[in-house]
Amino acid sequence: MTYQPAIKITMDFTVAIPTYNGANRLPTLLDKLIAQITPSDLSWQVIVVDNNSTDTTAKIVTEYQSRCKEKFSLIYAFEEQQGAAFARQKAMQLAQSELVGFLDDDVTPAEDWVASAYDFGLEHTQAGAYGGRIIGKIEVPPPGNFKRIQSFLALRDRGNSPHLYNPENLALPPSAAWVIRTKAWVDNVPSQPNLGGRTGKSMVQGDDYEPLLYIYRAGWEIWYHPEMYVEHHIPAGRLEEQYLIALSRGCGLCIFQLRLITAKNWEKPITFSKVMLGGLKRACVHFWKYRREIKTDIVTRCEFVFFLSWFWSPFYYLNRRIRSTQ
Repeated sequence: MTYQPAIKITMDFTVAIPTYNGANRLPTLLDKLIAQITPSDLSWQVIVVDNNSTDTTAKIVTEYQSRCKEKFSLIYAFEEQQGAAFARQKAMQLAQSELVGFLDDDVTPAEDWVASAYDFGLEHTQAGAYGGRIIGKIEVPPPGNFKRIQSFLALRDRGNSPHLYNPENLALPPSAAWVIRTKAWVDNVPSQPNLGGRTGKSMVQGDDYEPLLYIYRAGWEIWYHPEMYVEHHIPAGRLEEQYLIALSRGCGLCIFQLRLITAKNWEKPITFSKVMLGGLKRACVHFWKYRREIKTDIVTRCEFVFFLSWFWSPFYYLNRRIRSTQ
């Protein structure tokens, strides 16, 4: 079932910022938004969705509301249910524009991000969603061969030319900096996500890919637009071994659930076998090729964990279904 409110279009563009305990990060992002270079006739708003924070996030937004009013309207919203997917749903319910740009609270957008995102949406009317170039601003030197796993950390650099993503291969833009067409979301994305996002000890990913796959299944295009440039802050803790292994596992465990979204009913039993065998094959090939490096190289080990979790993802899905009915 999809959430279908009446779309009230009173703005040209919306920037939505889901945040959890983002009091220390939000000021930098809000300052960058105030400094955006936009056409004088562009009307836009910013919605900060507080995803049940325990810090001073609400106070920070209140302090910025008067500073922003000459540039855009700044709205504070609270979403009690933990998980980025629920914060995004809240933002989509409140947005009053046909195009909604999402920014994580730890990204720094270029000064023309809003204008570039808005123009691209006007020019590509079949684009249900699109993302841009996301470059890492990394606190400490990353491990060797880091590019092999940088996508796990929502980094994207697909060149200088706009082009279509390939959702069939789960090639999609991350929600750290993307734009959604409101109609595409409202008409097709279920109000209750299956993948809610990282909460507590759970690092299972896929909450940003899930709505995109529903949008793609409905016939909308998913694009890459390099002129939408942001820097993504990667703190040192996210390059520690424990975090990277947990993140890699979470990226693999969602594979089967994502594949089910675009699979026809008769294909779903086949999808179970294809995902399981596909993950197993990749894990075996990877182990054989890098067996001497898996114990000593963190990137190689992350890839191996990802493939094993890919293999396990159908069983993870079944286990979740069984537990939900008990």
